[in-house]
Amino acid sequence: MNNSPIGFIGLGNMGAPMAANLAGAGWSLTVHDAAGTRARAPADTAVAESVAEVASQATTILLSLPDSAVVDAVAETIVTAPSAVTKRVVDTSTIGIAQARRIHDKLAAAGIEYVDAPVSGGVAGARAGTVSIMVSSSAATLDELRPMLEAFAGNVFHVGVVPGQGQAMKLLNNFLSGTAMAATSEAVAFGESQGLGLATMLDVLNVSTGRNTATADKFVNRILTETYDAGFSCVQMNKDLGLYREGLAESGGADPVSGAVAGIWRRFLEASVNADITHIYPFIKNKN
Repeated sequence: MNNSPIGFIGLGNMGAPMAANLAGAGWSLTVHDAAGTRARAPADTAVAESVAEVASQATTILLSLPDSAVVDAVAETIVTAPSAVTKRVVDTSTIGIAQARRIHDKLAAAGIEYVDAPVSGGVAGARAGTVSIMVSSSAATLDELRPMLEAFAGNVFHVGVVPGQGQAMKLLNNFLSGTAMAATSEAVAFGESQGLGLATMLDVLNVSTGRNTATADKFVNRILTETYDAGFSCVQMNKDLGLYREGLAESGGADPVSGAVAGIWRRFLEASVNADITHIYPFIKNKN
């Protein structure tokens, strides 16, 4: 695969650094982004003016796109491109379980394999090449893709063979991440009301049973420093929680917690459109 050009569509906060890591590892890339490819294209990549142009050159295309509507539109263009040579689409976007299955079916009808492979780790992880990728595909497909995936992912997990299982893994992860962020904000605000220092609380929590991703990373590196720059917006968190709740409803799963968590994040979104997720701490602290 290293001798064949790889297509990469979507050069946003996550896509651009992942593509840059692929190019830096020696993979030949043809890239496209609807918001302006030339300005966003990493060094040492070929710029395509359209999705169809990428599809005419790359047998494997990676996607890093904001939502299922965009992924669906790109998939449609790949399917209908007159000179397309694409045989496999690896989708690192977070789009939802039912949506992944629908796009799989659309591509399969055209003889194109869909690999459900969302990522987690945030912008910092994308830049460092340490994101986790949750792949749902055949074992043979993952074996073939692994050298490419390891160029931008620190952890490659085979979570299943059914389209949508990668999405399910990503959504439950983000539900837990959102829950930890909201719960930690409440707990730390309580501690401050009792005269406890933020740094002291984090020192204790991070060697105790309350440790979680919020205490270990977001509070230490984004809130204590007052940078509030996790690189993941409350819009994105609300989207993912909505998709998680949608998956729960479809499966008939138990949901005693997620409704309350989703409600907190929805209120934060209404008060702070497009804010970084770490701003939920002052939001909760101020009793919103």
